[in-house]
Amino acid sequence: MSAATEQPAYKVAHIDEIPFEEGNSPGTEWKPVRRFFDARSFGASLARATFAGDILTHDHDETEANHEELFLIVSGHATYRVGDEEIDAPAGTFLYAPDPALMRGVVAKEPGTVMFVVGAEVGKAFVPSDWDTEPLPE
Repeated sequence: MSAATEQPAYKVAHIDEIPFEEGNSPGTEWKPVRRFFDARSFGASLARATFAGDILTHDHDETEANHEELFLIVSGHATYRVGDEEIDAPAGTFLYAPDPALMRGVVAKEPGTVMFVVGAEVGKAFVPSDWDTEPLPE
């Protein structure tokens, strides 16, 4: 393997070291974790709210990518929106959405709420979406 394609044995970073783009709500930080670490077997993103009511991830399904997703509220407090339900999600609460057709979204209930999500298609080699191959934000 050439040095150009070789990955380091590990990489460590604090949330604040990962560059961000504006998220679904103005001022919300969306951090492309997969791109930052060059993870190749799953998608991974993080969003941090500026205000209560900020959308951490918009209501969406994963039918096009056929991904299952696992969400975690790292800090703060949020609401998971799953289908027609709203689920209270204080820090430490996971949401596993195995069905790609299931609508899901996350809204912050507190300023500074942090959500982490990973996803991939079951049994397939991971292929990043087009938006997930752009250069990292400066």
